Amino acid sequence: MFNNLFFLLIALAILISLFKTPFVKGLIGELIVNILTTFMLDKNTYKLLKNITLPTADGSTQIDHIIVSKYGIFVVETKNYNGWIYGDEKQKTWTQVIYKKKSKFQNPLHQNYKHIKTLEQLLNIPEENFHSVIVFMGECTFKTPMPKNIVYPLEYINFIKSKTVHILTENEVNNIVSTIEEGRFEKTIKTHITHAQHVKKIVSDKDNHCPKCGQQLILRTTKKGPNAGNQFLGCSGFPSCKYTKSID
Repeated sequence: MFNNLFFLLIALAILISLFKTPFVKGLIGELIVNILTTFMLDKNTYKLLKNITLPTADGSTQIDHIIVSKYGIFVVETKNYNGWIYGDEKQKTWTQVIYKKKSKFQNPLHQNYKHIKTLEQLLNIPEENFHSVIVFMGECTFKTPMPKNIVYPLEYINFIKSKTVHILTENEVNNIVSTIEEGRFEKTIKTHITHAQHVKKIVSDKDNHCPKCGQQLILRTTKKGPNAGNQFLGCSGFPSCKYTKSID
C-alpha cells in the first residue's frame, strides 16, 4: 500500500512539473485558442489552420494559428506569461516583471510580422489582407497601453468579429487554404525538431553578451516560482550581475 502511494506521489509530482514547462504551457495556450475558435466562430466563414511550419530563406517559421475568412487572414500568435507586462508597438523587446525580477522577451508583434511576411510571399497577396493577433495567456497584466490586437483570451473572439469588411471572395479563401496546406512542411515530430534546432541556432548566433557588464549570456532554467521550468538567458557574471533575457 505504501509503495503504491509512493509511486502515485512521484507520478503526481512529475505531472505537476510537466505542466510548468514552457512546452506544455504553450500547448495549453494553443488548445484554448483552438477551443474558442472552434466553438465561437462559424466554421463555414472562418477556416482554421493549426501549427503551420513554413519554409523561409534562412530555415523555417512556425505559426500557431491561421484563420482564413472573407474578412481577411488572421495570423494568431499565443503567448503564456505571468506577472506585469510592459511594452509598446515599436520596441524590439518587451519587459516581464515578477516580484521585482525583470526579464526581456521579443516584441510579439515583430515576431508575428515575420509570419505575415512569410505568408505574403507564399500567397503572393498584399499585406493589407492580413490581421495580426497576439493572445496572452497566463496570469499577466498589461501595465502599459497596448494596441487593440494584443488581447486576453476572452477578448480574442471579439477582435476577430470586429473585422466586418469583405476583402476576400469565397474562391480566394479556398485557394488560400489550399496553398498554405500545400506549402507547409509535413506535420511530424521531425518537422518540430528541425524547427526547434533552427530557433536554437538563431539564439546562439545572436550577440549574446550582457548589455550591463559585457560578459557572456548563458542558458539557464527557472527552478522556483510561477515560471518554474522556463528557460532564459542569464549573465555568466551572476550573482554580481543579475541581468536576464527571455527566450522566444
